[in-house]
Amino acid sequence: MIALDTNVLVRYLVCDDLEQTAVARELLESLTREAPGFACREVIVELVSVLERAYGCARDEIAAALEDLTATEGLAVEAAEDVAYAAAQYREGDGRFADLMIRAAAQRAGGTLYTFDSKAAKQGGVTLPGAAGNKEAAAPETPGAEGTPCD
Repeated sequence: MIALDTNVLVRYLVCDDLEQTAVARELLESLTREAPGFACREVIVELVSVLERAYGCARDEIAAALEDLTATEGLAVEAAEDVAYAAAQYREGDGRFADLMIRAAAQRAGGTLYTFDSKAAKQGGVTLPGAAGNKEAAAPETPGAEGTPCD
């Protein structure tokens, strides 16, 4: 198995360095079920971040790229079902991709995600701690000075 780093997938998708793009394409096109490649969740999350921030790709383009990667024969994408779910939600503008992946993992585990991120808490299956199910409630104040670690 060949584990792929984010930069290999970026070169494959963006084609901004001709030499590295050629190597990345050759590598990905050589993958088979017998000699597969592997992209872990962290690589996929970082890939989305790089495509957004460094290349200014649109959500629809990124979601399509993720769908293509998960459908690539010989490439095993960790938690591919989570990636597909998060990509579909992301395409619709339903939050940050990393948050959507976390939510998908929580749902797969049969749980409800608790977060202090009020934007993320507006999504189904996500709750603000202490809000007793009220997704519009404000996050509780933290005692002590702002920005200092807990004692």
